Amino acid sequence: MIDLNKRSGLPLSWNSEQEQLILGEGITTEEGAPDVRRRLDMQEVLYDNQAEELDKLYYMYRGVAMNEDRLAIKDSGLRYDVTAVRPGTISSEFVKTAGHYHPKKEGSELTWPEVYEVLHGRAHYLMQSAVPEHPDQLEQVFLIAAKPGDKVLIPPGFGHITINPGEEFLIMSNWVAEGFSSLYEPIRRMKGGAYFELEGDEAPEFVPNPNYTNLPPLKRCSVVPVEDLSLLTGLPFYTVFKENNSAFRFLTHPEEYIGVFETYLEELVDTST
Repeated sequence: MIDLNKRSGLPLSWNSEQEQLILGEGITTEEGAPDVRRRLDMQEVLYDNQAEELDKLYYMYRGVAMNEDRLAIKDSGLRYDVTAVRPGTISSEFVKTAGHYHPKKEGSELTWPEVYEVLHGRAHYLMQSAVPEHPDQLEQVFLIAAKPGDKVLIPPGFGHITINPGEEFLIMSNWVAEGFSSLYEPIRRMKGGAYFELEGDEAPEFVPNPNYTNLPPLKRCSVVPVEDLSLLTGLPFYTVFKENNSAFRFLTHPEEYIGVFETYLEELVDTST
């Protein structure tokens, strides 16, 4: 049993044998949780779409909350989720999420941002920005390596895929604005993200996806804390919200934080190799 209480600020644990999130007293999720992604659901975006290893790849628990906090979360226009990504490979590719972009906020040219927090295991966040209306042409591609306690911001304009390069379940939480649907089709149409992360003899290998007509080099980056957005390593997401219900306003009003997003991207580039 993996205790997630300290990292998440919630009475949660993960049962690896049963592959199940255990909810403590007073905590619930949306009806029907978890939503399970299976290999056949993601066949189009895999490096080897004929591979047959593994079945259930990751579990999504949406709308996780203490019952006493549900009204405050709803009033803030937010949703808190927990996702568990299994370890292992499909053929030689590390298990990953399907990947998606976010739509534009109504009345704005900005797409919705999102933030992630690693609760257990290791994560590689592959972020890519495409030329508007041309998903085959990318402008930037980042790979952010994160460990437990780290926070990763997905700013407006970026699609993203989460990869589990470790030997344990990757368990992460996220805050996102409630009420919009993620866009899976652009990455599915390109048969995956910009790069595939494969198991190598000594280190992971990143293989370019040939379906993109313009593919920038992969920039490997460190986690960049964003103090202005309360994204600090070791400070649990949920606790931040409990102490300040407006802490994640940037997720619902991204147009007010353009300068912060721009600075974040500049700092991300500065850490890249």
